[in-house]
Amino acid sequence: MTGRLYGVGVGPGDPELVTVKAARLIREADVVVFHSARHGRSVARRVAEPYLREGQVEEQLVYPVTTEDSDDYQGEMDAFYEECAERLARHLDAGRDVVVLAAGDPFFYGSYMHLHKRLAHRYPAEVVPGVTSVSAGAAVIGRPLVERDEVLTVLPGTLPADALVEHLSGGDPVAIVKLGRTFPNVREALEKTGRLDEAWYVERATTGGQRTSPLSEVDAGTVPYFSLALLPSSDRRRASVSASGVGEVVVVGLGPAGPEWLTPEARRALVEADDLVGYVTYLNRVTASPRQRVHASDNKVESERAAFALDLARRGRRVAVVSSGDPGVFAMAGAVLEVAEDEQFADVPVRVLPGLTAAHAVASRVGAPLGHDYCVVSLSDRLKPWEVIAGRLEAAAAADLVLAIYNPASRSRTWQVEAARDLLLRHRSPDTPVVVGRDVGGPEEDVRVLRLADLDPSTVDMRCLLLIGSTQTRLTDRGTVFTPRRYPG
Repeated sequence: MTGRLYGVGVGPGDPELVTVKAARLIREADVVVFHSARHGRSVARRVAEPYLREGQVEEQLVYPVTTEDSDDYQGEMDAFYEECAERLARHLDAGRDVVVLAAGDPFFYGSYMHLHKRLAHRYPAEVVPGVTSVSAGAAVIGRPLVERDEVLTVLPGTLPADALVEHLSGGDPVAIVKLGRTFPNVREALEKTGRLDEAWYVERATTGGQRTSPLSEVDAGTVPYFSLALLPSSDRRRASVSASGVGEVVVVGLGPAGPEWLTPEARRALVEADDLVGYVTYLNRVTASPRQRVHASDNKVESERAAFALDLARRGRRVAVVSSGDPGVFAMAGAVLEVAEDEQFADVPVRVLPGLTAAHAVASRVGAPLGHDYCVVSLSDRLKPWEVIAGRLEAAAAADLVLAIYNPASRSRTWQVEAARDLLLRHRSPDTPVVVGRDVGGPEEDVRVLRLADLDPSTVDMRCLLLIGSTQTRLTDRGTVFTPRRYPG
């Protein structure tokens, strides 16, 4: 008769957090197995030590490499686990019961699982769960991990930075394990998503070496592998609506592209919202949690969208209306505030949270073309007549202002760019620098600098923004565009 294999979780560090069943199996085992690095110290064995007895065989499995000192890490580790499995198989074949110790839980990023995959089909096997480091971390900082319909995401710090950013953008609670050398990337991802101030750092939870602090205060050079970052359930998300039963509308600027362009204030508003309302393309940039309702619509129904959001808030919902860039620049803030003048919405609070504008994003890619006085104009004649647009272009050109031109063209508006170019050429040199920015911050980003005379309307669409220089705007030999702060006397 063969022995039995047990994968036994011994919890995060405090021997008193070992379960009754785990303690019994450790004490009864013929063979106790534990992993260690080459220094020989084992967290799991230290935790289990009070439950060991004399006469037990101990098998130490020493990891042969780390990712830093191997060109074939996975290959060497696979060979290591094969060799370890055969060592344990010899004990099991001899009828000995084998307990493999696992810090935390055996199936939660644990090394035991690699032995289980190789042995559980050959021998009777049982896994005994243990308290995870994530649960221990929440306990020692005294904050609930998740409440109601929040979703907890657990991430390994070894993920690429862009993957960390993607997962962190949702706003729900997150635990990030395996810090150590990954800490700088994790901190950078938290900063990019505006969540650094939410994050707690927990090191060696429930042990004598336990340390907790806001993650923003942690020196990267002091972070060991046995540490984690926690973004627990937020008190703000649990806030109830006012006693009147009326919610609120927050108009949120998403910036021009991904989560790194989103302000922490805007991200908090998105997390706290019960409902997300907006043009479908912009809502696709927001990661909603399962508890949130998402209401997407076409881009030509701004007033209807505003009324819908205000009505939700009147019924007690917290509503975030999303806009690209800044919501107050040719976007949803004006539409919401205009509809909010209706008497039926008189008691609904409306807040506007700024976002990074497309004009500033495009300008940053080439230097400082908006370094002096400038004017912002939309070429869309859907809400105002072309005669008004042309008059404003004339006035701005005559005043020698740099122009930031929004909504230059679309599938149904194809002639305005050419008309604007020809109008401006009556006031500006053909060599005036023009910046054409498309999808800045996005996957199809393209920024070009050209002469005003060479502006080709066929290359401009709705996703473009144009910056037209003044008579003082310069294009340097290195390709930088800037407008001097001093105007000639």
